[in-house]
Amino acid sequence: MNPSVRPTTSKQTASKGAAKPARPASYEVRKSPVHGNGVFALRDIPAGERIIEYRGERITWDEATRRAAERGGPVNHTFYFSLADGNVIDGGRRGNDARWINHACEPNCEAYEEDGRVYIHALRDIDAGEELNYNYALIYDERHTPALKRLFACRCGTPACTGTMLAPKKRVRKQGPRKSAGAPT
Repeated sequence: MNPSVRPTTSKQTASKGAAKPARPASYEVRKSPVHGNGVFALRDIPAGERIIEYRGERITWDEATRRAAERGGPVNHTFYFSLADGNVIDGGRRGNDARWINHACEPNCEAYEEDGRVYIHALRDIDAGEELNYNYALIYDERHTPALKRLFACRCGTPACTGTMLAPKKRVRKQGPRKSAGAPT
C-alpha cells in the first residue's frame, strides 16, 4: 500500500453539534488484482450507501486535454471525471481515494452527480473484503477501432465483461422512405 494513501473514516455530527462516535472506516486502498491500486470494503456496505465523494481540481475539458498531452499520454490514463456542465474533476490533483476505484462491467457501485459533485454509492450489498468498482462507461466520439478498444481494455473478469471500458456507441438508424400512418392504400 502506498504510505501516502490512507483509509478514510467519515465523522458524523449530531444536529446540535455534539460529536457522535466515528463510523468505522468503510474502505481502504491497496494493490488490486484488476489494475494498479483498488479500493476495498473494510466492512459490509449496504446497497444505497454513499461511500465517498470523487474529489479533485475542477478544470475545463480543454485544460484536461492539454494536461494529458503535456504528460505525453492519452486522456485514458488519467483520473478525469467528466461533469454534466462540460467541466472535469482531475482526481490526480487534490484528489482523494475515490480515484483508485477501478472499472467493472458488472459493478457494485455507481457514480451520481449531485449539484456538480460526484458521489460513489453502493448499487448492491457489498461484502467486507470486496473490491469497489463502477462502470466508467467512457464516451468517445471517434470510431471504436480495435486499437482504441485496446487502449481502453477492461480487466474486470466479470462474466459479462465487454473487454472495454468504453460505453457502447449509440447506433444511428438509417431511415427509409416514411410511410404516413392511417393513409389509405
